[in-house]
Amino acid sequence: QVQLVESGGGLVQAGGSLRLSCAASGRTFSNYAMGWFRQAPGKEREFVATIAWSIANTHYADSVKGRFTISRDNAKNTVYLQMNSLKPEDTAVYYCAQSKYSSNSWDHRDYAHWGQGTQVTVSS
Repeated sequence: QVQLVESGGGLVQAGGSLRLSCAASGRTFSNYAMGWFRQAPGKEREFVATIAWSIANTHYADSVKGRFTISRDNAKNTVYLQMNSLKPEDTAVYYCAQSKYSSNSWDHRDYAHWGQGTQVTVSS
């Protein structure tokens, strides 16, 4: 059974940084792409970033490009999201997800397993 556990959320001022982590267990981590999504109050869940099994292959939502960096450590079964220059509009619950496939994807339907989410709040 796959388990994804996020950590690292919190309250930060605009312009600040946070690093989210997601520890995975239950199946061969390195075989699958990983993604981060977020959901703000009253809004639908949206794609943030994804990284393929091949660490060099990443993709970002336009809203976070240049500010956020996704990475993974296959030896530790962990994926990270480094968030810099945070803005109030980044406030949301952030979810880690594991894809059904090895290639990265922005489509939530391609993800089979989800974490419980971690709250990120950016104050102005």
